[in-house]
Amino acid sequence: MPDTQMDAGGMAGWIGRQEVLEDEVALPIIRRMAALLDQDPLAYRRGDALPEGWHSVFFAPIARQSQLGPDGHPKKGDFLPPVPLPRRMFAGRRLRYLVPITIGAEIRRTSTIGAITPKTGRTGEMIFVRVDHVVEMDGKPVLTEVQDIVYREEAKPGAGAPPKAEAPVELPAPDETQVYAPETTHLFRYSALTYNGHRIHYDQPYTTQEEGYPGLVVNGGLHALFLHEMARRNLPGGRLGCFSVRNVNPFFVNRVGELRCKREEDGSLRLWALNEQGKIVAQAEAAAEPGEMV
Repeated sequence: MPDTQMDAGGMAGWIGRQEVLEDEVALPIIRRMAALLDQDPLAYRRGDALPEGWHSVFFAPIARQSQLGPDGHPKKGDFLPPVPLPRRMFAGRRLRYLVPITIGAEIRRTSTIGAITPKTGRTGEMIFVRVDHVVEMDGKPVLTEVQDIVYREEAKPGAGAPPKAEAPVELPAPDETQVYAPETTHLFRYSALTYNGHRIHYDQPYTTQEEGYPGLVVNGGLHALFLHEMARRNLPGGRLGCFSVRNVNPFFVNRVGELRCKREEDGSLRLWALNEQGKIVAQAEAAAEPGEMV
């Protein structure tokens, strides 16, 4: 087992490392995103404001095939540090939407390694890597995003399965609920849009035998996308200023869960994605104004 404290110290030189990527908010990509969300693709045109959360399909990693690791992610040690733990997943993200992005615009993202933090959890040793993003359009910031990436130990048999004897969490009465039941086509189309090669979203033998999960894992970004959509429906004017989401537990394909939204007295929102047992998969907060980072 690697000494994560020592290894994290050895990776301190990665803190502050930057990567700059450019992309285009291409209309065909936006229309494919609309189709994924069961919306009318032709309702979106060049010059329209991009819905908050949809920027997640841009700046996809374009590592050459020979540069992919065994899990389907680009190999570590280029921009992301060479973390000695094998399993990588997004733990959460915090976003501030400053100016609407225009469909058809050229955008630029500067990413910085902000922190590398070792921790020990119920599943063993972990290392969290914080990545700070600033997205610009026409040379001006349009959004900021902080992503938390978690690396974990190699899976033990049955480690990916959720605990069976756990009571549902008591949550406040929601103002809106929505059935959440991603199918394999959701996973395929979202992974294709984001150019996400992580094998836990499409390779059943790898997912169950190597990662220890009982089935294909629903993308954490997909939870965030659906929660963004619910948040916009419940905010005045349908625009988001800030959004934060934390992935709590894995959710598996072809199971029926639920999305929930609760409006707070100050106008902000609390949101949850729940699995078929009523257990929290992801939890989020949203507000109409950018404010401070949630």
